[in-house]
Amino acid sequence: MAEPASHRPNPPPKGPLARKGIYLLPNLFTTGALFAGFYAIVQAMNGRFEQAAVAIFIAMVLDGLDGRVARLTRTQSAFGAEYDSLSDMVSFGVAPALVIYTFALKGMGKLGWLAAFVYCVGAALRLARFNTQIEVQDKRWFQGLPSPSAAALIAGLVWVMHDWDVSGQRIHWLAWVVTVFAGLTMVSNLPFYSGKDINLRKSVPFIVVVLVALGFILISADPPTVLFALFVGYGLSGYVLWLVRRFRHKATGGD
Repeated sequence: MAEPASHRPNPPPKGPLARKGIYLLPNLFTTGALFAGFYAIVQAMNGRFEQAAVAIFIAMVLDGLDGRVARLTRTQSAFGAEYDSLSDMVSFGVAPALVIYTFALKGMGKLGWLAAFVYCVGAALRLARFNTQIEVQDKRWFQGLPSPSAAALIAGLVWVMHDWDVSGQRIHWLAWVVTVFAGLTMVSNLPFYSGKDINLRKSVPFIVVVLVALGFILISADPPTVLFALFVGYGLSGYVLWLVRRFRHKATGGD
């Protein structure tokens, strides 16, 4: 006697519904970035702010590698894109907000946690906007400050203050301004150069190699100060570019 159709096991799905594997290599970098962000939170809770700041910078490096590795090895996937976005929210949204709050904003009461929340929600909105506009956005420019750069700005402040032996309570207003600045700049329409039009496969003048080597030497001489200065400059570059474009527009007879 044939088994009723309602009790027969469903056949395995075929075509687009079939089970798909996950590319290991790029997602290893994403997992490493996620771990670094989680580690930063744990270290901040333990009062080890230098380790927390360094962990955020490590997360930024790993996040920059996962997409490039996926493109080079042709292992891009929708899963990887979603996983990367969730990892970014932890490493560059939640982690920097908690690190700066624990380091400098905790004693400010409501003003402190509100500033941390402005940063956190700014990162969430920035990532959501990036995901929805990725197909139509000019690859040469970011719209708003990228969340890894905003996180590096926060981590750089914590790291350089720790290196200079300055407590967070002494610079809580500076930390508040930097945190709110980073959060609002992420959701702005300001242009920030992405560097995605740089082709590493093309030959470059010898002076470029020399400048890159000098850059590494400069960073190694005083990592906290140099990295913080670099990301402060990058964070302000969007405002400078906006002003330059506005003046050029007026000079050409625009309104």
